[in-house]
Amino acid sequence: MFKSYEMELAGRKLVIETGKLAGLANGSVLVKYGDTDVLVSVTAAKEPKEGVDFFPLSVDYEEKLYSVGKIPGGFTKREGKPTEKAILTSRAIDRPLRPLFPKDFRNEVTVVATVLSVELDNSPEVAAMIGASCALSISDIPFGGPTAAVNVGLINDEIIINPTEAQREVSDLKLTVAGTKEKIAMIEAGANEVSEEKMLEAIKVAHVEIKKVCDFISKIKEEIGKPKFEYKSFEVDHDLYEDISNKFKDETKEKVQEVDKEVRDNNIDELTKEIEEYVTEKYGEDFLEENKGQIADIIYKLQKVCVREMIYNEHKRVDGRALDEIRPLSCEVGVLPRVHGSGLFTRGQTQVLSIATLGMVSEQQMLDGIDEEESKRYIHHYNFPSYSVGETKPSRGPGRREVGHGALAEKALVPVIPSKDEFPYAIRVVSEVLSSNGSTSQASICGSTLALMDAGVPIKRPVAGISTGLVSNPDNPDDYVMLVDIQGLEDFFGDMDFKVGGTEKGITAIQVDIKVDGLTYKIIEEAFARTKKARQYILDEIMLKQIDKPRAEVSKYAPKIISTIISVDKIKDVIGPSGKMINKIIEETGVKIDIEEDGQVYIYSEDIENANKALKMVKDIATEIELNQIYEAKIVNITSFGAFAQLPGGKEGLIHISKISKERVNKVEDVLHLDDIVTVKVIEIDAQGRINLTMRIDEEEDKEKEDNEHRVEITE
Repeated sequence: MFKSYEMELAGRKLVIETGKLAGLANGSVLVKYGDTDVLVSVTAAKEPKEGVDFFPLSVDYEEKLYSVGKIPGGFTKREGKPTEKAILTSRAIDRPLRPLFPKDFRNEVTVVATVLSVELDNSPEVAAMIGASCALSISDIPFGGPTAAVNVGLINDEIIINPTEAQREVSDLKLTVAGTKEKIAMIEAGANEVSEEKMLEAIKVAHVEIKKVCDFISKIKEEIGKPKFEYKSFEVDHDLYEDISNKFKDETKEKVQEVDKEVRDNNIDELTKEIEEYVTEKYGEDFLEENKGQIADIIYKLQKVCVREMIYNEHKRVDGRALDEIRPLSCEVGVLPRVHGSGLFTRGQTQVLSIATLGMVSEQQMLDGIDEEESKRYIHHYNFPSYSVGETKPSRGPGRREVGHGALAEKALVPVIPSKDEFPYAIRVVSEVLSSNGSTSQASICGSTLALMDAGVPIKRPVAGISTGLVSNPDNPDDYVMLVDIQGLEDFFGDMDFKVGGTEKGITAIQVDIKVDGLTYKIIEEAFARTKKARQYILDEIMLKQIDKPRAEVSKYAPKIISTIISVDKIKDVIGPSGKMINKIIEETGVKIDIEEDGQVYIYSEDIENANKALKMVKDIATEIELNQIYEAKIVNITSFGAFAQLPGGKEGLIHISKISKERVNKVEDVLHLDDIVTVKVIEIDAQGRINLTMRIDEEEDKEKEDNEHRVEITE
């Protein structure tokens, strides 16, 4: 049965319709926000997925270019793999939903958000996040929502909910907040060095609107929501867990307490063998084979319980650090000889090598998506090879995690990247994770800052990143222990990974992942305070002691840039028919040239002499020949009555034999020869554009001066 529900969100109409489209899904809604339409459908498998020890949730945010009236590029003319923006949106939809499914649920669930129509003032990402929550809430799939989400902007210190396209362009903050009625469930932000206090205020303002949308979805659920279906629980067998725990808990606690990740992993392998031998001896080999998955879950749970109890009850971490203590830090710059800039950042057993490359502005990344962004000049890529965690696995290219971590590091550094006018390069930084034991995305931020400074990129301020973790009392959200600089084990077994990048002035990026049903304002405020203190320490005590400011010059292996501005009318002359002129310049000098629509010309070359030569050629072509101006010209033809000289821009002018020298010239060839470079002055441009020149410049200037004095006398 078709139903339509309506509310106001940020001064605009939000409509949720159901019962008309995608009727075979477990739940589906069409979210309309202004002229933005997003169809969200959710489905669940009837039986649990075999062989998995996690909840198999997949979220796909599908950008359809017809939604903005575009035909896809390329030969196939259809949408291909998801854009980076679509992947990031899929992750943003996933993160607040995942903790609200039952912990023992193993049925595969798929959420598909299809963007059908886009009005750029009204975010399809927000519509998709609201739609996913609503579709799950009204479906028969077990789900503990609802959740809701909004975007937040900051303009002239004023907080704006769901800013329009024009507002987003001038906003100092691009913040997405998701949450339940009670708590904050997800934070994703890029910011122009916004203070922690203002960021917390923006999150609180966002939560006010989130609560309204959650109430709206709850009313829809009450009216048309289906009863939730029963499912097979994958909770570990209580009696078997108690048996193994009673015998091996103390040993487990001892074996997880190890600084070195590899040693700790080996300890757990040994423990696993001991437990399997115990189970075989007590219950039989057949029981072990039938329950291997169950026993693996028990060992995981036992580790989790031990780690959490140590942190929560004893304030003790597995590697012996204090709760606010950062792992040992070190960094280097200039570690690779031929690249444009490099930085190696190490935090404990997490190590990232970042490499910066400078290129022409025209090498910036072109984007083919549904939003207003068409290109980006600063690009950050993050690679996570299997050897970084001591595993053997073939490389299959970047997955969603790699894209997400790369985007976070990119977002953290964009606010400090110089403008194109200040530094006319495209910039790509690649972070190679060499070793991973937690917080590689934050190490990428630090390593990339070092690489940029080593490359001579005049960033406004250095950026560092750090994460905090959480172990909380499930019965009391205000009873918790917070950790600074979490390693892998504390991320896996903890409740939160709160990542913050920023400068000494403020926050530039946030990404928050949680495993509980949400965070209180108190937790968020403390996380901001702890990350601020930690990143300032990393900047002052480690990074800035290695390199305190960007190099004065770019690497000798990086292209050098000189620029000029020519008249827009002269662009076609510099390019020439079919690119003839610009290709000639490139062939003769070996440079690369970018010409902007406004007449800005950028010349790139590793040899500054060649760059200057190309600059002169461009200026010569673009020069407008003016009366009484002096130019250098090349003799291209000699006649009995004079010589023709080629002026800048390719035009030719006549130097009459009488204008070659003060002395009498009998034959032009006595004074001038082909290819001679001479200095001439334009003395006449007739109605047909013909140009007359003189080499008797001093004489002409004296004559002009006398004429001016004579005119003054007559006037007086």
